[in-house]
Amino acid sequence: MEILAPAGGPEALQAAVFAGADAVYLGGPAFGARASARNFSREELREAVSFCRQRGVRVHVTVNTLLREGEMEQALEFVAFLCSLPVDAVLVQDMGLFSLLREKAPGLPLHCSTQMSLHTPLGAKLLYDAGASRVVLSRELSLEETGEIARACPVELESFVHGALCMSVSGQCYFSALLGGRSGNRGMCAQTCRLPFAAPGGTGHDLSLKDLSFIPGMGRLEKAGVCSAKIEGRMKRPEYVAAAVSACRRAADGEEIPPELLQNLEAVFSRSGFTQGYPAGKRGREMFGVRRKEDVTGATEKVLSSLRGLYRGENQRVPVSLSLSLSENSLTVTVRDREGRHACATAAMDTQAPSLPRERILQQLKKTGGTPFLAEELRAPQEAPVRVAQLNALRRQALEELLQMRGQGTPIPFAQEPVERPARHQPAGFSLRGAFSRVEQLCPEAKGLDALLLPLETSLDDLKRLGEEGYPPVLLELPRAMFGEEKAVGQEMEAKMAAGFQDFTCGNLGALALCRELGAKAHGSFSLNIWNSWALEAFRKLGLADAELSFELAGREAGALGGSLPRGMMVYGRQAAMLTRNCPLANGPKGCLHCKTPGALTDRMGKSFPVMCRKGGRWGIEVFNSVPLWLGGLPLTGLDFGIFRFTLENSAECGRVLSCFSGDGALDAPFTRGLYRRGAE
Repeated sequence: MEILAPAGGPEALQAAVFAGADAVYLGGPAFGARASARNFSREELREAVSFCRQRGVRVHVTVNTLLREGEMEQALEFVAFLCSLPVDAVLVQDMGLFSLLREKAPGLPLHCSTQMSLHTPLGAKLLYDAGASRVVLSRELSLEETGEIARACPVELESFVHGALCMSVSGQCYFSALLGGRSGNRGMCAQTCRLPFAAPGGTGHDLSLKDLSFIPGMGRLEKAGVCSAKIEGRMKRPEYVAAAVSACRRAADGEEIPPELLQNLEAVFSRSGFTQGYPAGKRGREMFGVRRKEDVTGATEKVLSSLRGLYRGENQRVPVSLSLSLSENSLTVTVRDREGRHACATAAMDTQAPSLPRERILQQLKKTGGTPFLAEELRAPQEAPVRVAQLNALRRQALEELLQMRGQGTPIPFAQEPVERPARHQPAGFSLRGAFSRVEQLCPEAKGLDALLLPLETSLDDLKRLGEEGYPPVLLELPRAMFGEEKAVGQEMEAKMAAGFQDFTCGNLGALALCRELGAKAHGSFSLNIWNSWALEAFRKLGLADAELSFELAGREAGALGGSLPRGMMVYGRQAAMLTRNCPLANGPKGCLHCKTPGALTDRMGKSFPVMCRKGGRWGIEVFNSVPLWLGGLPLTGLDFGIFRFTLENSAECGRVLSCFSGDGALDAPFTRGLYRRGAE
């Protein structure tokens, strides 16, 4: 099982490699999901790739942020540079970049970042069929759910085994952007979830989870179908990296992990200890935790010094064979690795040198300390006229030459033609849609909309009644979270399709894959995170009929996107700040409250953030912004439609919002313009 370690900078990289990592992941100067990490310059990347290749360690580079329209060419040029090194894989989130890279560099392994919110078998298969070689699974999956994905699709699976847990499903957190303009989807997360947010009866930090540590269960992960055990922590110190890698290395090799190492791992960084809640399928209060004083002070100099010992010298991990051969006038030391490379060092024979016996020659050839090489096979004549110093020099020379050879790689072909930007979009008109969380919110004004969006679980009786009462056509909203629920969601879709309802909105790739599987008409939702023209084009090719753009975009950016796929934006409603699997309201003595009505979290300023779940949390739990977005009166150029999203509103309030947007008065309630004017960083 691959041990995949984080490297936030050169020292952490060395710690990972010397401690026994099989692969590392790291970021360059831009486009990485950890913008605040030390990261690597281009020259440092070149050196890092050579250093790792020499030691048989793979390098995965993160290019896993969402890209603005004007950033695509720069991102492609950066990946072209990575192909020239070459790296072993590139991690991506943006579907536009993914599709372009499949065209420009078909030989480059693409790994789909956990930021793509992959958590269903069909979602993983969709990306595998599109050309992904690996998917990084959502952290929230249980072992059983991971196994379902592995059995359904031959794509490589990478799963987190240790490190920080976000409260939100990765790729679905907009809290940092909504409150501070810093997008977690752009590597700028402000860690809003670590601030005080209080649930009734909770601890006051009810969005903060403990760190994951499933290292003792790595064998179970492997049996579930995971090929790569990933350690989180590109912003952590080298001692943390070394501790986590060393523990994982022992677990992967079937060795017992020393208790002192596990204690030091917790001391170097933890939040109220660790949790195994998600992989074990045991969610609830036990998973919550904060960074306490004792967690901070646990990383003493004694602990750190002990952990530095884990990466103080080379890890002799590259097996080689060494031999000494004689010709008429010369001596040659040859070293070979398992991949077929070989290097030779030759010197003139010293006829005055004493004759060394074979045992002493082998003893000297075996001395590869201070290098990454491990002598596994040795050959030498019965005796040879060679001085020990000369033999040592030949060995060192041959090993150094082989080391340099191993650092070289064959570039991955990359088509250098400039990328063609899709033609500017020309909307045929502008329509309005209304998304209602329950049918009781519907109002007479909703009959004037062009389409309704209702939850998939809306009863057939209600759906048929709406048609009879003159309401517009209905699009059924598929759940944004379908952990272990893909089959149930598919069955619900089939029942609705049999009754004549063919249109569904998709907020994740798994939902889109379900629509493709069942032959339904798919409409993209905001949580597909569409930021550029090439992403729109990629989703058009995957079958979307239209798409709601990310509300992290500024209006001017949204209006300038090209391509033919109809697109829209949210014009009213509480924006989803988080999609979670572990309910923040369950961080109290009573656990899950089985809420009949929406709950709320309160921040340190006294603002209330509603919490709503679907199907008792099985289809996701959403935390919403404290005030609704309102774009009434603002120019909505370049868009085909706008969407109202109603959550807490009653029927009368929904009616007033719709009337106000049509120009009948001003909205008489607190609201925000969101990111429409400035966009997220």
